[in-house]
Amino acid sequence: MAEESAPAPDDTSLTAVLEALNDPDCRAILQETAEPMTATELIDACDIPKSTLYRKLDRLGSAALLRERDTIHPEGGRTTTYARDFDNVLIAIEDDDSFSVAVDRPSRSADERLADIWSAMGDEL
Repeated sequence: MAEESAPAPDDTSLTAVLEALNDPDCRAILQETAEPMTATELIDACDIPKSTLYRKLDRLGSAALLRERDTIHPEGGRTTTYARDFDNVLIAIEDDDSFSVAVDRPSRSADERLADIWSAMGDEL
């Protein structure tokens, strides 16, 4: 689940959001990720098998509900953390009777935006 592959906030798929929120494992992950957590921490906290966890992380990333960030260590290696990437999800019926979804995102500091850029660059290397 790479950061750059996540849909843009204004391009969030209604179906992807509904499927993610309908999944009990995805909801458990979202409840645990108010603060960034590693996959290992999530496996323990949510009691989800490793292979299942990564499928759920992909589902949440496709719905643009989870943010992935890599931290590169000076001595080598990197750590990937996952954090919930929304404050509210609003599903509405438009004037033409179609459904829409709006995902309110928390504001990010300049340091957080720079860290996201560096994390995405690490995926390219």
